[in-house]
Amino acid sequence: MELVADRTAAEDVLLFVNAAIASTGQREFHSDADAQQWSMEFLHEYMLVNYRDLYAATLTLGVNDRNAAAIIMRLLQSGRDASPEQRAVEGRLIAKALTELPTHRVYHLFTALRKARVNNRRTRAIMREWLAARPDPAFEAVKYRSAFLGAIRHAHMKVEDLPSEELEAFLFGWHAAGRFDTPQFETWRRAHFDRRAVFELPYTVAEGFAAKHRITRAEFLEKIAPQLTRGERLRLQRSAARFGAIGIAADVAGLSRMPLTRLAAYVLALPVEEREQRRLELTDALRAAARRVAGLRAGTWGRVAAVLDDSYSASGSSEKRRRPLVVALAAHFLLRELASAYHPLWLSGDADPIMARARGVTALGERILDGLEERPDLLVVVSDGWDNAPVGMAAEVLRVWEERLDSERKTAVAHLNPVFDAAGLQVRRLSPTTPTVGIRDAEDLPELVEFARFATGRTGIAELRAHIDSRVERWLTEETPCTA
Repeated sequence: MELVADRTAAEDVLLFVNAAIASTGQREFHSDADAQQWSMEFLHEYMLVNYRDLYAATLTLGVNDRNAAAIIMRLLQSGRDASPEQRAVEGRLIAKALTELPTHRVYHLFTALRKARVNNRRTRAIMREWLAARPDPAFEAVKYRSAFLGAIRHAHMKVEDLPSEELEAFLFGWHAAGRFDTPQFETWRRAHFDRRAVFELPYTVAEGFAAKHRITRAEFLEKIAPQLTRGERLRLQRSAARFGAIGIAADVAGLSRMPLTRLAAYVLALPVEEREQRRLELTDALRAAARRVAGLRAGTWGRVAAVLDDSYSASGSSEKRRRPLVVALAAHFLLRELASAYHPLWLSGDADPIMARARGVTALGERILDGLEERPDLLVVVSDGWDNAPVGMAAEVLRVWEERLDSERKTAVAHLNPVFDAAGLQVRRLSPTTPTVGIRDAEDLPELVEFARFATGRTGIAELRAHIDSRVERWLTEETPCTA
């Protein structure tokens, strides 16, 4: 009975980690946003109540930004339920996690804390330390003006404690302040009456002023181009082309510097004709991005076969367009670099990943069998797990393989699932004994394949806790001290 309880606890933690990696609370192909959000709310609350210390530690396990912010929110809301020792560790984990989150996500979290009236001493201390460490508070005061001001007030922070002159005048009395010496503040002030200043502001701030000055979309896109980040430039290319804004052109050299998964999303969003025309450029960029992720691990994984899901369900949803296919494409290029010998198997049978598109049934069983026939060192399956042609064939293939053909486990199998199944409260498994882990970004693939060894159903909570404790120790090695 104790052994069963031990494994159940480990499965609970793994279930949450997988869900927190894969789910963003948005609509998926097989479930709507409400179901996704309700299921994740339940899992967050269940983990917080039953495994609080492990719940906090999951911040170190690659959970996505949305769920990392949700974990921080719940820990700060429920501080009175934690012991002093737990609060000390949580404070360090939260401080470190905030430095890992995108800036806009942190301000969104601070706004949520303010609206929920979470204003305990620990929350204020954590907010103050994060704000005081910002490298360019003047820029953030302009770009996130209302959220920045709300965070300062909620943290009971004095503006003069921040390393930026004129900040108080900018936030509380810019009408009476006259000209500013701080360039960002002066540009923002001039943008209220001088349309030329609009094009010197960050894109998201400039959009509001463009509407105020009735600047046409074509003119705005053409003149704001120098202020765009690489991600904004790529995201706006097709819109700019429609309006004839030639200033926003493809940055060929910049493509290879893009994160691998984001680059894969960009490629799959292009029309088929454009992908065909730019095949060499796009392929080279994806390979360069994959080599950067692989690093010193390049070529060290031995013989690898990959079953990559490009069935119709890989088209995702209106909120997560092509996301499962994006992850599969990015994983394909990364595995190609990690393996010494690599054999990709797309469900559609296509051999050209650049032209990948979601179509057809999810016939995983046949493709898994093809991959196993070569007896690779590692078989990776990237799929949402909805095996339906025929239903259950993948599970049966894997069962027979493990029980009769590879009882010595010479071939490792890992299933990476980019989709959270809200109805099942987990990422959908291919078989009970095949390790399945959630995946959000292909960059995390090497660590997730290693983590998959805990998802076989045979791991106890002690072994899992030891692994998580070691991750926490490594993660906090270079932390910024937090007194909260």
